[in-house]
Parts: sequence; C-alpha cells; structure tokens
Amino acid sequence: MVFDYSALPREFKRQFLPAGIRFEWGDLSKAYAELAARAIASTADLEKWLLDEAELDSYVYEQRSIRYINSTLQTDNKEYTEAYRRYVEELEPKIKVAKFGLLKKYSSTPFHSQLPRSVYGQEDRRRLSAVRIFREENVDLERQDSNLSQDYLRVLGAMTVNFRGEERTLQQMSKFYEEPDRPVREEAWRLADARALQDREALDRIYDQMVGLRDRVAKNAGFADFRDYTFAKKDRFDYTPSDCESFHRGVEEFIVPLSREIDRRRMEKMGVDELRPWDLRVDPDSRPPLSPFKDAAGLLGGAKKVVSQIDQELAGYFSRMVELDLLDLESRKGKAPGGYQEELTEVRLPFIFMNAAKRDDDVRTLLHEAGHSFHTFLMRKEGLPYFNANANIPTEFAEVASTSMEIISGEHYEGVFYDRENANRSNWEEAVDNVKLFAWVATVDAFQHWVYTHPDHTHEERAAAWVATFNRFAGLESYEGLELSRAHRWHRQLHFFEVPFYYIEYGIALTGALGIRARYREDRRGAVEAYKSALSLGAAKSLPELFEAGGLRWGFGPSALRGFADDLRRVIREYEAGP
Repeated sequence: MVFDYSALPREFKRQFLPAGIRFEWGDLSKAYAELAARAIASTADLEKWLLDEAELDSYVYEQRSIRYINSTLQTDNKEYTEAYRRYVEELEPKIKVAKFGLLKKYSSTPFHSQLPRSVYGQEDRRRLSAVRIFREENVDLERQDSNLSQDYLRVLGAMTVNFRGEERTLQQMSKFYEEPDRPVREEAWRLADARALQDREALDRIYDQMVGLRDRVAKNAGFADFRDYTFAKKDRFDYTPSDCESFHRGVEEFIVPLSREIDRRRMEKMGVDELRPWDLRVDPDSRPPLSPFKDAAGLLGGAKKVVSQIDQELAGYFSRMVELDLLDLESRKGKAPGGYQEELTEVRLPFIFMNAAKRDDDVRTLLHEAGHSFHTFLMRKEGLPYFNANANIPTEFAEVASTSMEIISGEHYEGVFYDRENANRSNWEEAVDNVKLFAWVATVDAFQHWVYTHPDHTHEERAAAWVATFNRFAGLESYEGLELSRAHRWHRQLHFFEVPFYYIEYGIALTGALGIRARYREDRRGAVEAYKSALSLGAAKSLPELFEAGGLRWGFGPSALRGFADDLRRVIREYEAGP
C-alpha cells in the first residue's frame, strides 16, 4: 500500500518556491542559497525572509513526511524504505547544514530583536537556542541514529506469530489479552512474548549504538550528557530535569498507591491470588471483550458521530480527513507498530496512522490522533506559518490536544459504540488506564534519565536499572518465572529507540486533559471553545501560556498529582458503580 499524496488539494499558493521544484539537492540548494544571500535591511525584510524560509521548510518537511509515511505503511517494501533512507542519508545532512547557515544569518541581524514579540517571541527563543547547540559534526551522527531507528522498526514490523491457524502481528495479538478464558490469555501472551524475545539481542545491539551516538552528540555540543542536551534540543524552556524527578516522586507517592488499589480490587473480582501480565487487560468481572466496531468503516463512522456531539466544527474536520483518505487504520503484516498523526505541512492537512485490532483501545487511539489532527486544522484556519505551527508546538501541549479528545469523547460512546453499561465500562477502563499511564510515563522517563546519565553501562546494568525502575512504579502483577520477559519489556516501547526522551510529555499533557475533562462535565461549550482557542495559537506562546489559554493550571509536581489521583479515584468509583 502506498499513500496517494497526489490526490490532495493544494489550497495554499507558493510565494517563494518555483512550482516545479524537485526534492533533490540541486534544486533545494538554490533555494537555501537565495535565502542565505538575500540582504535584510529592515524588520519588514526579515519578516518576508522568515515567511519564505517557512515555505521552504514546509516543502522539505512534507516531502520527508511522505517518505516516512510510506516506509511505515510497508516496512517490507524496499522501494519505500530506500526512499526514506535516501532522504536520511543524502538530503537531511545537507539540509541541516544549510539551515544552520540560515539560523546564523537570522541571529546575526539586529532586526530579530525588533520583531513583534507576540508573534515572533517564541520563535526567536527557539532559533537562538538552536544556534547555540548546533555542531556540524553531529549531522552525520544524527543520520546514523535515524538509520538505526529504521532498523528497529523493521525488526518490530517483521514480528508475527501463528495463533489459532492465522498469522498475526503482535498488535493483533493484543485483543486476546481481553479474553475471559485465562488459559487463552496466557497462551497468547506467552506466544507473543516469546516471539519478541527472539530479537532481544538484535534490539539491544541497536540500542547500544543509539546510546553511544547520542552521548557523542551531547558531548560535541558541550553538554554533560544527552539528557541535558535533549532539554535544550526540545526547547524545554519551562521545566527542568529536576522537575521531571519531582514528577517521578509525585507518581510514586500518590499514583502508585491508587494503581495498586485498582489491582487489589481486580484480584478480588477475579478470585485470583496473584495477577500475572496476561490478567491486566481482561474485564475483572469476566465479561467478554468490548467490541465497539466490526471494521474500519464502523470505526470511522462511530468516531464521526462522537465528534459531532462534541463540536460541529471539529466533526467537519474529521469528515474532511475521511473524504481525502487521510487515515490508514488497520493492522497488517509488514506495517510498523504504533500510531501517529503526521502533518503534511505544505498542503496543511493531517494523516493518521494506527493499527486497529477491533478493540476498545482502537476507538481511543483514533480519537487521540484526531485531536492532533484538529490541532493541524485549527492552525490551518489561522494561517499560521510553518515556524509557528506544528513543527514547533510544545509536544507537552500537542498531547493535550490529543489526550483531551481521547478522554472527553468517552462522554458520548453510549448509543454510538455501546449501550450504557458498556459505555460506563469503557470509561472505567479509560480512567484506570490514565492511572496506569501516569505510572508508565514515570517508568519510561526515569529509565531514560538513568540510561543517558550512565551512557557507559553494560547490558546487565541496563537490565537491572530497568527492573528497579519498573518495580518502583509497577502495580501488583507478578513476573515470577518471567524475569527475562520483564528485563526486556522496554524493547517494545518504540519511544526509547525512535524518539528519545519523548514521554514525559504524555504525563504533563494528561494533567491538562484531565483539567479539560473536569470543565467539560460542567460547561461543555466553554471547555470546547477554550480547547479550540488554545490550539489555534500554535507555537506562538510558551507552554504555561498555552495551558492558561485552555483554562488549565500549569504544574505537574506532587501537589498537582495528589489532586489528580483524588479525581481519578472518584471517576473510577463512579463508572464502577454502573448505570
């Protein structure tokens, strides 16, 4: 399967790039050279220069996105994987160097400090930081890292098992973890786990290389370690590693006890003396798995109905995506794992990728990614240029857009995907998952803090650090006899490999999404309008300012987590009580 980009409407006319530009260095270099040579004699000149540069950036990013999308749709298609690899190998290094030249040009002109701060303040901050940390010798190291990410995806994309007479991906196997029959769940879990463990040495080797490359990148840029480098690279201007460690402590103090309360209640309902890994997704009352849709058409149709009950403007955006075939939802052999929304930055339209397996989680995933898509559409409506749009939105707030939609959509499942009893059940599972997500975010983030502040670790030390971190935030599930599985569980978290240090954002965003849900229950229209207003700001405001625009409190330390734990406890009890 290939993504048919040519069918998309082109509603934004170019002002700088020639219509026939090709995605080759010969053509791109001319555009970069023109911008590098252009005289800037006023703030008006600089603003025009920035808009032209943004047009070039949006073209480049979109061409990269097309190649990335196709490489994930079919990881076993050599043409698609080679097209993306050629971009990474041949174009991206040259583009990075050329862009750094433009960053230096920008920072050296006196007019950058005279631009309107309400529009350009955050971009100015990002550009000056990027100049400080850029090192040309890191370009090739980052190229090698990107190639290793593709190696990782190919390894995971090839993981299949034969179960019940059918070849299935590991994503497709996940639906069997909801089966009331415990032996079936165990068989499915062990089979998928055994398949994943077959490639543990290959994945360890890939990660070893990644950690080494990333540490060199950080040291080249003058940082003590990759953690500190990443905070600068990701423009984390509004919080620090110590704030993340405070989040870890808050999760340990207030969220983990709630997580273990949930597990004790699960054990009582299931009548078991201990929980095993295959017991965590099944309904504790032994009801069959939720079955919200029969096929992709049912998933799309139901999601559209849900969004229309939230807001008609957002529903229109969702319908537009369906009309333009901007979604690829079903899991299949050779398709990369996970889900994402990718913005096609020149046509300013979103694309959703996921691996549906006819589970309740699939509904949540689609609506989560739809939230990202609404972010794209709302910025499109405002006409925000590339430098104040998707590429630079603080990820912590981009995930508010998605997680909020995922959570508030549950208020409308009744009559669409479920009857009242099963709608309550779905929302109970979502609330429980939010508790578990806080704990998992702390696990993933704390482990990465250890990995990159101890870059010379051995495999044994890394496994021990992972197990200690996992146990710190885990529920009550027992891995007795499954120690090897627990020690390598992190292998299937693609963020470790593909987007290092991208995970704390989910925890921060969840605090915002829970705040929006609380307001939505009291004032639906006010909550949705604040949500849309904040999303329309794009990347023009700081992270605390974006939270404020959405009517949300900024902060994710222990005191905030205490309140969210209390709120989640109330919601869980509400939905557990039933209709």
